[in-house]
Amino acid sequence: MALLTFGLTVVRHGETQYNKDGLLQGQAIDSPLSETGLRQAEAVGRYLKDVTFTNVFVSDMLRARQTAETIMKCNISCSGQEMVCDSLLKEKSFGIAEGLKVKDFKDMAQAAGLSWLDFVPPGGETNQQVRQRVTEFLERMLRRIEADHWREGGRGEAETSPTEGRADDGVRGVPVHALVVGHGAFIRVALRYFVEELRCAPPPGSDRAHMLSLCPNTGVCRFILTARKEGDGRLAAYGVDCVFVHRAEHVEA
Repeated sequence: MALLTFGLTVVRHGETQYNKDGLLQGQAIDSPLSETGLRQAEAVGRYLKDVTFTNVFVSDMLRARQTAETIMKCNISCSGQEMVCDSLLKEKSFGIAEGLKVKDFKDMAQAAGLSWLDFVPPGGETNQQVRQRVTEFLERMLRRIEADHWREGGRGEAETSPTEGRADDGVRGVPVHALVVGHGAFIRVALRYFVEELRCAPPPGSDRAHMLSLCPNTGVCRFILTARKEGDGRLAAYGVDCVFVHRAEHVEA
């Protein structure tokens, strides 16, 4: 069986003024990073500066692009590297609730008799629709990684040793390593997909509830993803191991 094993580091964008004010942004509000968010982006950039990335994928929304650009500026491996902006990585759409306070959104959900995690306001996306974007992005990312690295000996073995609290935990010796910069609600749906569809277990010291909680601004999650060649020659995700989730010791409040 032909396999490709590679690192996948997922980072949520830095804080915006909407985050600070407790307002929903979604897709219609393309806000920039706040002063705090810019400092957070610099902090996560410094944290990841010595970690080697072979590919960078980012949501095409401004707050994510600013975060990714800052990480790449700080990183020793990203000089001259292409940043691939992908609309599939956009934040979940909250429809008519975008721009409202998160509390008001939760009140709307309660009035509808639903959990706020399951509530879909008019014009918004369901979790299933976001999950479909997750799967489409994974397929697109795998095609790019296959094109870039399959013939370069990108197959490698992931570490099995416990994490040491280092920025390169899990990816030392892994020749292919993708950085993805996105959004809180999208990342939460992606992690649920990893757990439910790819049977990803929480990392040591964590549990399912923590793994599926909202990632903090510039929080870092890392996975080792294994893809295999299907009968039609297509590269498809086969399994995923979680190294750590929501790491945020670098975050500046």
